[in-house]
Order: sequence, then structure tokens, then C-alpha cells
Amino acid sequence: MLLLIVRAFYAALLIGVALFAFNLFEEATLESGMGVWTGMYAAGAVFALGALVLFLDIRQRRKNIGPISAIFFGLMMGMLLGWLLASALTPVIEAAFSSLTRMQMDRLQLLVRLVLTVLACYVTISTLVQTKDDFRFIIPYVEFARQVRGGRPLVLDTSVIIDGRIADLCDTRIIDTTLVVPRFVLQELQGIADSSDKLKRNRGRRGLDILKRLQNNPRVELEMAESPPAPGSEKIRVDERLVLFAKGLGARVVTNDFNLNKIAQIQGVDVINLNEVTNALKTVALPGEYLTIRVVKPGDQIGQGVAYLDDGTMIVVEQGRNLIGQEVSIVVTSVLQTPAGRMIFGRPENRPSSGSFTPVSGASGSHAPVHPPATSGTRPSGTSPSVTNPGEASPGK
Repeated sequence: MLLLIVRAFYAALLIGVALFAFNLFEEATLESGMGVWTGMYAAGAVFALGALVLFLDIRQRRKNIGPISAIFFGLMMGMLLGWLLASALTPVIEAAFSSLTRMQMDRLQLLVRLVLTVLACYVTISTLVQTKDDFRFIIPYVEFARQVRGGRPLVLDTSVIIDGRIADLCDTRIIDTTLVVPRFVLQELQGIADSSDKLKRNRGRRGLDILKRLQNNPRVELEMAESPPAPGSEKIRVDERLVLFAKGLGARVVTNDFNLNKIAQIQGVDVINLNEVTNALKTVALPGEYLTIRVVKPGDQIGQGVAYLDDGTMIVVEQGRNLIGQEVSIVVTSVLQTPAGRMIFGRPENRPSSGSFTPVSGASGSHAPVHPPATSGTRPSGTSPSVTNPGEASPGK
């Protein structure tokens, strides 16, 4: 509301200034017979200039006081410095060019003052604009402080760098904050890349390639940070050092490591788990909906078939073993969300549920079947498909 009042007051002043320009130029050129036209041209130019400024202000919604303040104070400091230098050089100029007349001397001093002022203004403005993030310059209502792009910075873990999805996520422009890679994480990547084990060596080299890709991305601000050595840092694991580093920086940790996720939560550090982000973005299938899928392999239980969606979501098809290699339409009976991912249960269209299942009493990771959540209206009462252990349904594995 206050901004609207300011803009309305500005528009009223602009109209008043345009009318003043019209009267001024009309009276100045009245004798030539072009007074009215000259006044209209002057008023139109003033109004057009003011309207352009208002348009640019409305279009640029998000503004940053930093560059404006840097230019303003740089201009003030440059003018002051130029005046001081010109005043100091005045006796030297008068002694060196004593043969000049008074008028020529005044013009020479004015020229020297203008040159020195322009040079000083450029140097001070350029210095402040380039270094405003590296120092603090505080006056009432204005503060030059180091600013972090976007929200809090994101500290990358070794696992999430090797995974590579963080680079694809940055390509979507959804991340507008600084990505920080601590030096000890980079050293760990180098150690993995130099490993004698071929699999580890390939993973380490992939991680280094992902870092190079992030560095070459113009939309990403990647920073290699030096972490201060902590007492006994050689004995502290990388995960613990990463949590301490993020806590001291006030940043969030991006990882795929479940254990690191728990450690960071205990330490009070916010964590972004890319596996959870991926699960949240997967296709949602509701009980009762129909899906067209291709059964690719048999399940662990009798009669079961297994299919996958394009995003890797596992589908357990009841009575689908004899449909392997075929495209079939299934009706979704239930959806199970597990820490390893999302599983969809269904049966071929126009086929009744088998009504058999075996309850699970074993621990996670066994091959015992589990009972998916019952959903009313999806199959006859008391029936449910036999399924494999959800822990084996990790997408992409």
C-alpha cells in the first residue's frame, strides 16, 4: 500500500514537472511562433523519461540494495577524493604554468579537477562493486555484508557427488543457492579415484567428473571451502567432519547416506536426502486406477510377476507369472511406501484376487512375503496379493 502511495505521488509530481516544462519552453519560444509546439515537445520528453523510470521500477520487482549503495558511496568517495587531489595540485599547476593568463589558468584547473574526479569516481565505484561481499561497511539502514546467493548454502556429501543426480537437478534451475564442497570431501574423492579396486576407482572418477560438470555450469555457484582443522580431526570420520562443518557454516547437508542423515539430525543440522526427493517426485498411482505395463520377470512367490515403471518403481502383479514378456493392463490394488522406495501392487484387469498371503514375522532383508496395506473397494474382502519383501524393491538397483 505504501509503495502505491509513493508511485501515485511520483506520478502527480511528474505531471507537475511536465506542465512546468511546457510553460517554460512556451514562454521562451513565444516570439518565434513555435511556443506551443516547443512546450509540448519539452513536456512530452519529461513525461516520457519519468514514465520509463516508473516502468523499469515496476518491471524489476526484486531489487538489491548492495550494488546501488556501492555506486552511491563510490561516487561520493570519488568526488571527495578528486576534489582533494585537485586542491593539492593547484599550487603545482600555478607554478608550472605561470605564463598563462587568469582565464587560461582557471580552465586548466577545471580540466584537471574534472579528470581527477572522473578517474577517482571510477576507481572507487569499481572497487566497491567488486569487493562489497568481502567486507562489512555499516551505516544507519545500510550494511555491506557478505551475501550468500539464495537461501542457506548446501554442503555436498561424497555419496551425492558420485551419484550424479545433483548435476541433473542443477540443470533444472531449481537450485539457486551456493553449493559447497569441503576440502576433505574432495580429498576423499581423490582417494577413491586412486583406489586399486576397479569399481571404487570408477566411482571416484565419476564423482570428479560430476564436480567438473558443476563447475562448468553457469547457473551453479560452486565453492571449494577450506575447513579449519578440528582437534583430533585425523581420527574423526568424514561424516562427522561434514556435519560439524555444515553446523558451523549454518548450511544444509545434501546426501544419499542414511547413516549420515541420522547423525546430522541428531546434531541439529538440516539434511536433504536425494532419495527422499526422488521418491516424492515419482508417479503417484492410486488404488483403483489402471496401468499398462510390461511384465519382465517372475516374482518370488507363486504366480507373481514383476514390472517396472519408467522411473524404476517396482510393480508386483498378482497372477502375472504367465504374462511375462507381454503388455497387460492392471488395476492398482494398493501402494506401499518404504524407505527403499515406492511399491505398487496390482492384478491383471478382469481377474479376481487369489486371496492368499503369508504373514511376515521375519526381519527386514529376508525373502518372506509381506502383506500390503488393504484398500477398501479394490478387491474382495479378506484377500490380498502375496508380495516380495519391500526391502528388495529399491528403484534402480
